[in-house]
Amino acid sequence: MSFQSSAGSQCTAIAILGAGIFAKEAHLPAVAELGSKVILRAVYSRSYKSASELADSAKATLKLEAPPKIYSDDSTGSGSTLDALLARADIDAVIIALPITTQPEIIIKCLQAGKHVLSEKPVAADVKSGLSLIASYEKEFKSKGLVWRVAENYEAEPGYRRAAEAIRQGKIGAVRFFRLTAVGYVDKDSKWYKTPWRTVPDYQGGFLLDGGVHSVAILRTLLLDPLKQVTSFASLSRPHLPPQDTITALISCTPVSERSSESKDKKTHGIFELSFAAPAPSRSEVGNTIILTGDKGWLEIATGVKVGNKSVVRITLHIVTHEQEKEGDELEEAEEIIEEEQKSIQAEIENFLNAIKGTDDGLGDPRAALLDVAVIQAALTSEGVPVDLDELLREG
Repeated sequence: MSFQSSAGSQCTAIAILGAGIFAKEAHLPAVAELGSKVILRAVYSRSYKSASELADSAKATLKLEAPPKIYSDDSTGSGSTLDALLARADIDAVIIALPITTQPEIIIKCLQAGKHVLSEKPVAADVKSGLSLIASYEKEFKSKGLVWRVAENYEAEPGYRRAAEAIRQGKIGAVRFFRLTAVGYVDKDSKWYKTPWRTVPDYQGGFLLDGGVHSVAILRTLLLDPLKQVTSFASLSRPHLPPQDTITALISCTPVSERSSESKDKKTHGIFELSFAAPAPSRSEVGNTIILTGDKGWLEIATGVKVGNKSVVRITLHIVTHEQEKEGDELEEAEEIIEEEQKSIQAEIENFLNAIKGTDDGLGDPRAALLDVAVIQAALTSEGVPVDLDELLREG
């Protein structure tokens, strides 16, 4: 169902389930930017305290006359439970930002109540549970017109999508190899570490799963060829980040069928380095790179570049041309720079709202998001033995 805003345009009424840091610092500002396209009617958390804090933040950020209604597990009275929230006919959809292992049950509960769902990444804690969750959605709810999307904001980031467009336009030719390095510093005083469910994770990989799926999503967005095989080693460098905090992987791709037989013999492959074990912030501030090299050039992506008061994704294209097609030919290299303001959270929510209204661009597809989990799972378990991603996604 949809509602009319005061401006007369179609407006989707939502609730936010989960009152953590990300809901306050990312979801609320994004909802504010979307203006009359969306209205926040309710918030839910396991505790009344955190739900009320989110409601107060929503009132300030969204400039509401009154805070949205509060629901929690420890509220008194049946009218303030999650079931009561989901029974409301004036709420179309929910955004779920709950602990990784809690989300699947809540996703199904919301779909059963007839609500569209945008759930935070990862899609599930592991491939097996993700396959089960997706199967339930596709069998029971998809045919009813209910939309479920996974909020993978890196996939929706306009800068990454511009880079993908440049690659598909052939500006650097066919991608031959790549390197993605992402090193983070997570101290015990970090606001992210202090989140209880992250401090003692009950899911594989700890921060490597929670944050690592973002990096996989970047590769999935950029590369024309689908990711096929992972060979990796995983380790723990800092004791407070169990079970592992570092992976180094070689990833290869399967050439798409549309390519020529000559091109199909040249597989795309690359290095995937991911760690949250930097010994100091200075290490996380250098060396983080996304570089894709093609047979006609290469591109580099820098994220978080400050331009005035904005943060942008900067794509630097190095386009190579040959004067003559023979050995010893002269090379000419042209540089092209593309910049896009970072607004991935806003983009993913807007895409979700559009999907509800019937315009679906495919972003946030749960099966695509499951590949991100599969790559991390393969990297955690490989121990130097190649893992076939297609087999993992079939068998869990």
